[in-house]
Amino acid sequence: MKLHIPEELPLDLKLIVIYLILTVIFLTIPPLDKTIIRTILGIPMVLFIPGYVLIAALFPGRDDIDGIERAALSFGLSIAIVPLLGLGLNFTPWGIRIIPIIVTLVLFSLLLWVIACFRRLQLPQDKRFEVPLKAAIAGVKEEFAGQENRTDRILTLILVISIVFSLVTLVYVIVTPKQGEKFTEFYILGPSGKAADYPRGVSPGVPVSLIVGIVNHEYSDINYTLQVQVQNNTFLEKKVQLGNNQTWENPVTFAINRTGSNLKLEFLLFREGMEAPYREAHLWVNSTANPGTNRTKG
Repeated sequence: MKLHIPEELPLDLKLIVIYLILTVIFLTIPPLDKTIIRTILGIPMVLFIPGYVLIAALFPGRDDIDGIERAALSFGLSIAIVPLLGLGLNFTPWGIRIIPIIVTLVLFSLLLWVIACFRRLQLPQDKRFEVPLKAAIAGVKEEFAGQENRTDRILTLILVISIVFSLVTLVYVIVTPKQGEKFTEFYILGPSGKAADYPRGVSPGVPVSLIVGIVNHEYSDINYTLQVQVQNNTFLEKKVQLGNNQTWENPVTFAINRTGSNLKLEFLLFREGMEAPYREAHLWVNSTANPGTNRTKG
């Protein structure tokens, strides 16, 4: 079979490569990964691009399927492919995190892009699929030129501007979702990781372990300070930094160096810049030489 090599790649395949490069840059390189462009580029990477390059590889010809079917299948296959790739990542040492997901989607798209290029190169110039962008632009120009009435031209221009404005508004609504209530979850669990079996009796100087959880729903990075106190005496202090929607849940070990009955064991959570506790929880414990085995039931 004779190989027909075009002078240049089709426009859609050029745009795919440029898009993938920009996506990697804006999703991985600080401070670009904090801008709104990151979200704008990320949405097509999940919902459209994987399916589009797969369709481009399967159907390189102009007459294989029409444009509407190509676009619909691109969205549908992307929605099916991305969860499968995520499921595969879940069984790898990297897990489902942002960098492994980006690398997987980009490599998957590049592989299919190479196959799509190769298959299109095997077809004659007039048989290859191409996005009719030039024809569409020429049609718009012809439409404007053919309208002798100035009023018709103005109405057509207003219609085009309205469509563009609607698309921009839709993108803005998608990439800037409405923020919900800002709050921080703060909780204490027993040694077994459940809201039960909290220690009721402890011995002075003997380490006690409990699980403390902090979940940031503040829509920003927060620096927390965790303190464990008994009667205003601090036995432990720990710094915790969390991004939005991040969770910190770890065992915390401390020792109470005093005796007494019904001591208030306080867990205080401070936010950076705040003197008063932002969240707090407490337990009542007996600190004696022979604490026994009593535990509260959750």
